[in-house]
Amino acid sequence: MENLPNCPQCQCEYVYSDGTVLICPECGFEFQAEDATEKVYKDANGNVLVDGDTVIVIQDLKVKGAASDIKKGTKVKNIRLIEPEDGVHDISCKIPGFGSMFLKTSVVKKG
Repeated sequence: MENLPNCPQCQCEYVYSDGTVLICPECGFEFQAEDATEKVYKDANGNVLVDGDTVIVIQDLKVKGAASDIKKGTKVKNIRLIEPEDGVHDISCKIPGFGSMFLKTSVVKKG
């Protein structure tokens, strides 16, 4: 028996294949095997990031509408990795003095 991934919507383990797509019998979700693979987020140095990590900004970042920039070396605690709505910013976090914002994984390193 082949090793099929769990359903990405309801995590059901009883997924079956009809030849072209995978189908979940519990929620009826149809998907490709490639869609079920989990995305791996990596920082600028290639280290794997997970939710709750602390990261350090590796370059000065201009913030539109803010009086100052986010300085290189700023520590950001308790990040949350998200599927980017804009296709670019995949970290949701709160930066002290700036509030809630989105960052790219390419401008941070694991701290």
